[in-house]
Amino acid sequence: MKAGRSFSDIMKAALAFVALAALVVGVPFSLATLIGWPLPRTMPGLDTLQEEISTTAFMKVLALLVWVAWAQFTACVLVEVKAALSGVGIPARVPGAGPSQLLARQLVGMLLLVTASAASFVPGLSGIGGAFDGGNSSQVVAEAQQTPGGAGPEYAYLPGGGGGGNDVEPAMALPNEAAGEEESAEAATKYYRIQPPEGRHHDTLWGISERHLDDGLRYKEIYQLNKDRVQPDGSKLTEASLIRPGWILEMPADAHGGELVEMPHEAEELSQDEVEEFREYQRTGDTAWPSAEPGAGGGGGTDAGSGGGADTGADQAGIGVPELGLAPEDAGNAPSLPAFDTTPFQQLPDQAPQDAPEAAATAEDDGGFGLPEALLGAPLLAAGLLMALGRTRRNALWQSAAGTLAGRGVGDDLAPGSTAAHNVRDALLVGAAPDAVAFLDHALRRLSAALDSEGKVLPPVYAAWLTDHELHLQLAAPAGRPPAPWRPGQSDTYWTVRRDALPADGGAPDAEAPYPGLVSLGVRDDMRLLLNLEAVPGIVSVTGARADREAVLASIAAELATSGWADRMTVTLVGFGGELTALAPTRARYLDDVAGLLEVMETETNLRRGALRHTGQESILTGRTGPARQQQWAPHLVLIGAVPTAEQADRLAALAAVSAQLGIGYLVTSDRPDLPGIAWEFEISGEGVLTEPEMGLELTAQLLPAAQRAAVVELFAELTREPGGGAAGAAGPAFAVDLSQRGKPDVYAQVMGGYEITGLSVPDPERGEQLREALALLLLHREGVHPRVLASALWPRGVPDDVREALIGRLREWLGTDAAGAPRLLTAEDGRLSLAPGIVSDWDVLRTLHHQAVSVGGGVAAERKRQLTDALSLARGPLLQGQREGGRFGWLEHEIVDAQYPLLVSEIALKLAAEQLASGGSEQAYVAIRSALAASPTDERLWNELLRSAKATGKADWLRGAADWLLAHHAHLYGPAQALPAQTEALLDELLPGWRSTVAAAG
Repeated sequence: MKAGRSFSDIMKAALAFVALAALVVGVPFSLATLIGWPLPRTMPGLDTLQEEISTTAFMKVLALLVWVAWAQFTACVLVEVKAALSGVGIPARVPGAGPSQLLARQLVGMLLLVTASAASFVPGLSGIGGAFDGGNSSQVVAEAQQTPGGAGPEYAYLPGGGGGGNDVEPAMALPNEAAGEEESAEAATKYYRIQPPEGRHHDTLWGISERHLDDGLRYKEIYQLNKDRVQPDGSKLTEASLIRPGWILEMPADAHGGELVEMPHEAEELSQDEVEEFREYQRTGDTAWPSAEPGAGGGGGTDAGSGGGADTGADQAGIGVPELGLAPEDAGNAPSLPAFDTTPFQQLPDQAPQDAPEAAATAEDDGGFGLPEALLGAPLLAAGLLMALGRTRRNALWQSAAGTLAGRGVGDDLAPGSTAAHNVRDALLVGAAPDAVAFLDHALRRLSAALDSEGKVLPPVYAAWLTDHELHLQLAAPAGRPPAPWRPGQSDTYWTVRRDALPADGGAPDAEAPYPGLVSLGVRDDMRLLLNLEAVPGIVSVTGARADREAVLASIAAELATSGWADRMTVTLVGFGGELTALAPTRARYLDDVAGLLEVMETETNLRRGALRHTGQESILTGRTGPARQQQWAPHLVLIGAVPTAEQADRLAALAAVSAQLGIGYLVTSDRPDLPGIAWEFEISGEGVLTEPEMGLELTAQLLPAAQRAAVVELFAELTREPGGGAAGAAGPAFAVDLSQRGKPDVYAQVMGGYEITGLSVPDPERGEQLREALALLLLHREGVHPRVLASALWPRGVPDDVREALIGRLREWLGTDAAGAPRLLTAEDGRLSLAPGIVSDWDVLRTLHHQAVSVGGGVAAERKRQLTDALSLARGPLLQGQREGGRFGWLEHEIVDAQYPLLVSEIALKLAAEQLASGGSEQAYVAIRSALAASPTDERLWNELLRSAKATGKADWLRGAADWLLAHHAHLYGPAQALPAQTEALLDELLPGWRSTVAAAG
């Protein structure tokens, strides 16, 4: 990258300044001086309109048009300046100002390119991989004229070991394997025969690994070497927990111990039958014993890692270091970036070796049970979508309460409107892993905070591997020893942290999200791979059938838009997925085509590159720690679903060549494998397998197919869409209670202010809490609950199918049958469980009364007051009060009822107070408001209505008591230093002018 300002830059900035000054200041000054006020000073009459147009009138009409054009251009300039200052990417479009906004963007870009103010707001990234060990990264990086994806010399890997760069491990290096180490041509393959049990001791892969590999964690290496190979008795090893005496196990090359057999060296010490067994077993794998004859076999080394790629040399078994972003003919002339490692990591010490394979087998055997498999297998994506859906539902609820969403009331259902959307919502509830998102976010922010405290910068990271208990970051190059609790990983390009090593408080430190561009690609060996799009030195490409690659792109877009390990970010979707912006309107944006993208990104790239010359920051990563954190170093990730033309592809490659330096990442899905500037090229198959051949990477891809994508968007879009029919079309609650005498329920549950059940026998104490919790979930979802949703609510960490079915059976038996012999627990055709109408809760009654009195609004005033009074009397306190201790009822965090209940109670109390005040019952209105505050203590509307109703009673002591209570209540909630809300404070000034002096005297 060029250093300093060129004469051309200065001249461009000067011309841009003159042009902007002339257009923004000169035009209105000239109009005001030469023409004056263009509009008539009096209202023109009909006669005026019929007069002949004079030269003066014509000039004033032209002047008026120029004023309008000036105003539009000035608005474009302000929008472009604001976008540049915010650094979030694409500016807002001014309506009808295409050419004007383009001109404004170019002029603002040229001006800010060399101004000192640009240094304070535009982030950037210096050469990726620079300054890993010492922090001195002031190297000069080649410009876009170099081949896209080329790297700086500080971390270049030269094929063949030449050059002065740091050597990088081969892409498929196994754990604990020294890159570049050569094996002897005479190395033997080691085997172990499983021993029969002695007393209580049985051979296990874990024990074998501990004895012969010094680490029980490496049992999975043995399992992978021998999986599905035919044993002497004709059976196969299919589960790590099921091994039999007499079986033969091929061992890794570094295994040791007297029980091992090295073939063919020790063949003479064995019987002929044993030798034949070993030879027959050898034929089932990929291992080739070295020939004893001179020249035979070419002297190849032993492959001690059958199926796992255990060759230690970079050029053995055809495994070479991939040259990303370089054409084959350039391999000898320019350095290449290292590929990210695809090595599987071992299991954790606190995870028994037999547990993981059994759990995996259970997960494979257990079908989706009617739910979308893609979302069930995407825990991070599901967690992000679930959190975003919760925010959207709360916003829709608050809009309903404010009356800005016509046709929807706060007591109405927010359940999905179609079967497909319902299935997707259930899949999110079952598949989401919010604890995994919290672990990832906490670990990354703690790393950022620790490096900041030590005065170090964040190292560039290509990828991360996430397991249930560990997070492994793959660095672009060695970066020294990480800060605690992080520790070095399997090589010097890995940093690792265990979940149980993080502080128990669970709170993430106050640090910038260091790697917001991490996004899930898929799963390999129970490990989830997250690629850091922001750090890719070039373009990431996904090829394959159109539907398959769009499913990959949709999954990536949805996860980036809703990820919980990112702060500010811009995600731009090009030519695809415009509907996905509904998931996160403040983060995701849409452009129609690549031409529009290039127009925006060329300007933004120039702005960011120009600002790097003045900031003193080496990269966007250095801007996320230290004092520069205040500069808002927001990444911009571009996902392109449209196929670019040849000319557009060249321009895009030039932008991507320096994108990693600027916090910008590009991902293109195309049927063209020859796009220029590609760093990593993935291919998605029709079976959902994502591969990168040069790195030997193969994953089970994370996908969001078209049907599920549409259902996900429906979940969000229907919440902000006004129901048809206006207010008259309000749907009301899913279950309306028959409030007549003949509608007396068989079972009645009180869930507001506690949890009491009438009409059922007391369940078994050992199972009672579980059954009561299951009943509460069904009571809050009268539309039905999927069995897997019920199970995931009660057992968030997972549960076998037989345990789930046993619970449903006990619940069915406990609820019993009604007087007619019909079961009270109903099962729909799709398997969802629901309650019979004879089981009613006070929450059902409250919503029914609210709908009749408020949403419908029929009947005389006396009837409405009776309904509202009855409804308010049911709200005894917080929902399920006293039931959430001990880890139960955690599923309420994802329920809208916690936000809906206080709003519903507030609206009932406000309506009742209005009815009472209209009929002269000010004291009754005051009592109604005080009652509602028990269930909705933070609603400012109730605070204000409490003061008004107290004033309406005409009793000064009531008003003074209400004010004193409100002041004490507010201080209890928010602390004495927090000021009252502005409207409440103004209302106190109006109704009780002397309240401030009283507070001061009391203080």
